[in-house]
Amino acid sequence: MTTSFELSQDHLELRDWIHQFAAEVVRPAAAEWDEREEFPWPVVEEAAKIGLYSVDFLVAQALDETGLGFPITMEELFWGDAGIGLAIMGSSLAAAGVRANGTDEQVAEWVPAMYGTPGDLRLGAFCSSEPDAGSDVGSMRTRAVYDEATDEWVLNGTKTWATNGGLADVHVVTAVVDPELRTRGQASFVVPPGTKGLSQGQKFHKHGIRASHTAEVVLDQVRVPGRCLLGGKEKLDARLARAREGGTARGNASMATFERTRPTVGAQAVGIARAAYEVALDYAKTREQFGKAIIENQGIAFQLADMATSIEAARLLVWHASWMGRQGKAFDNAEGSMSKLFAGETAVKVTGQAMQILGGNGFTREYPVERMARDAKIYTVFEGTSEIQRLVIARSISGAPIR
Repeated sequence: MTTSFELSQDHLELRDWIHQFAAEVVRPAAAEWDEREEFPWPVVEEAAKIGLYSVDFLVAQALDETGLGFPITMEELFWGDAGIGLAIMGSSLAAAGVRANGTDEQVAEWVPAMYGTPGDLRLGAFCSSEPDAGSDVGSMRTRAVYDEATDEWVLNGTKTWATNGGLADVHVVTAVVDPELRTRGQASFVVPPGTKGLSQGQKFHKHGIRASHTAEVVLDQVRVPGRCLLGGKEKLDARLARAREGGTARGNASMATFERTRPTVGAQAVGIARAAYEVALDYAKTREQFGKAIIENQGIAFQLADMATSIEAARLLVWHASWMGRQGKAFDNAEGSMSKLFAGETAVKVTGQAMQILGGNGFTREYPVERMARDAKIYTVFEGTSEIQRLVIARSISGAPIR
């Protein structure tokens, strides 16, 4: 398929539809839910009513041959607000975990269980990071032991930084099945609703994205049926055997999920950056100092020019990586990590510049750029810090193995 980033009529209608929802529903609610630091159930319910929070919407974007459906959606929704945007899209990371590692039957069973229906919402949570194993997935301690007598897996450990953790109905958990193989000895499991032994630990009170629920997930003798091993035991046994013999283990369960989602996370950062830039641009056109609009000063105008350029460059990196992923092309130069790195860094820089342009007003909650700047910072931290992205990129372009 030839690369083209000219949006089709369907893409334009999708963009306008999401933008309208973001402008009319998300933005008016943003400040309230940021202050409350609670999951915005009423807003997610509205998203479900229009079909935005649904399996059908997820499938439609996944089937988009250009790969642009997801980044368009993310940019417009997070232009509205990042915290609420993550509340609406948080289940998609768990869904991506099932899709990346599971069978078609597992996808059909568990992804719908993460969404529910309007009036009966459900949530999904992807649980990978641990207190002592964030970027270093090889240090993961959560164990999964197979009980052959009952055909069950027994999970024990603690996960942290889990979006929707403990609040979700379906948890996707990565765990170690063979400690000697480190990252190659890990697998992913679905923990169904109501499973005994799974509980919410500490809920985190965060600097930004405060409408998104983030918490620890504690697994204490959690027993799940054998069918909850994503990909199935036969596939796992074959992969472990190759790893023990020194062969290629075909990736890591957590990394397979992150590789699929990094461009869409980058699109979220683009949306935040664009929102802050637009506020700063409007402010610069109307704010007068010394008898003229401050945009007439080169110091302000050049900042806005740099902001606009960086946002456009970030968007193109995200779109290109999204297109590559949909076409099944390998990220030989870590294009997925490039898009997430540049977009995340751009969001932090642009929101900071927007605050500077607004001056004292930018530091108050009367204007949204203060919240946008707090929200932006997480994009240099979660789903791989900027340093980890640079490590992945460096090893990709040098040909060194990524461990």
